[in-house]
Amino acid sequence: MSGLFGQLSNKSGRKKSDLDEAVSFSEHNKGMATLTLPDIVPSPAHDSEALKKAFDGLATDEKAVIRILGHRNARQRRKIRETYQKLYNESLIDRLFSELSGEFGKAIILWTFDPPERDAKLAHDALKMCKKGVKHLKIIVEISCASSPHHLMAVRQAYTSLFDCSLEEDIASNVSPRLRKLLVGLVSSYRYDKEVVDLVVANLEASKLHEAIKTKQLDHDHVEWILSTRNFYQLRATFESYKKTHGNPIEQDMKTCRSGNLETLLKVVISCLESPEKYFAKFIKDSVVGLRIDEDSLTRAIVTRAEIDLMKVREQYQKLYKTRLDDAVVDDTSGDYKNFLMTLLGAPI
Repeated sequence: MSGLFGQLSNKSGRKKSDLDEAVSFSEHNKGMATLTLPDIVPSPAHDSEALKKAFDGLATDEKAVIRILGHRNARQRRKIRETYQKLYNESLIDRLFSELSGEFGKAIILWTFDPPERDAKLAHDALKMCKKGVKHLKIIVEISCASSPHHLMAVRQAYTSLFDCSLEEDIASNVSPRLRKLLVGLVSSYRYDKEVVDLVVANLEASKLHEAIKTKQLDHDHVEWILSTRNFYQLRATFESYKKTHGNPIEQDMKTCRSGNLETLLKVVISCLESPEKYFAKFIKDSVVGLRIDEDSLTRAIVTRAEIDLMKVREQYQKLYKTRLDDAVVDDTSGDYKNFLMTLLGAPI
């Protein structure tokens, strides 16, 4: 964990009304979320008092922290943060930072933020790291292509409040020109979010994408415009049209372009647009394979999707790998970190 958490906690809270619609988005996805809430949710004051008690003992009561924060939705967590600040004149985020450590501390602090602030923080960290590899920029694509339009707008507003510049400005300052155009287009878009599909347009734009691939021009304006402006349902129809007409999935044909980092990011774009749950199932699998797990990636996937579609991610994981996602988490994590992730996956209260 870094001092950035303190910076965020001091500045978060601005323009809270701008975040309401994005926060409430998760509440409309209860059938796909794994987060579980108690039948009777205690008041924010009661939760704040219980957290203060958990902090003030001889040792921090991590189980109590998990039991409270791990079973509250985004709106409830915000109320707890506000109430804790009023009651004790200190930031709950700052207190968590001082009391907790390791992967568990990072995970629960990330969870405690409002979702738009959380993603703004993840985007900011990714842009600071992007010169070390294109993999860090996948976070920007996930936020742009695997979230609702309302959430993306709220992330951009939160980013401006937290870091005193726009997300687009930071992308322009940190990302190479060839990738910059695509990423700025993605984060600047406001896609129509209703299920509307025009098959004539899908066929036409599938042809345009094929022509860009055939001429090895993945940076063509057509590619960026189609992927950054069309609604999710329209794009899925376009990808299906491409496959039917040209015989291969579009991401497979992209391999012939040998376009390096641009190709890598475009494949992430298409995966997130086609099926976010399948993308994150594969993402989680990649984070736990090998001799050492990638805790940051595992944490990000579970924390950011627990209120959105983690139930569907779990189903995709079972379908793809013939094993349970929950078992992978149990086998590859331990202690309070494991207990917290399992809580977000729906472990009993």
